[in-house]
Amino acid sequence: MTYIVELSPKAREELADASAWYDKQLLGLGQDFENDVFRKIDLVKNNPLRYQIKKGFREANTERFPYLLVFKANPERNTIIILSIFHTSRHPKRKRR
Repeated sequence: MTYIVELSPKAREELADASAWYDKQLLGLGQDFENDVFRKIDLVKNNPLRYQIKKGFREANTERFPYLLVFKANPERNTIIILSIFHTSRHPKRKRR
């Protein structure tokens, strides 16, 4: 079963900010970052319950970049809400804010 995925406004902003930052480092790297995030979203949407729950939220690490997706899955409604696209070097308490 495939889930419908929604990005929260915070997650959209984090994605745009990180993509812009990577593009400033090297042109095209921002697109590589976005591709990595969306590849992980595709994996999550095919089987969200396989990811571990930490303090009420599920987390999935991206493959290439030091980010993780913080999300909630609702199997009854077949929905996933990505709450944050979180850089792993930031303070962990900020993941769920």
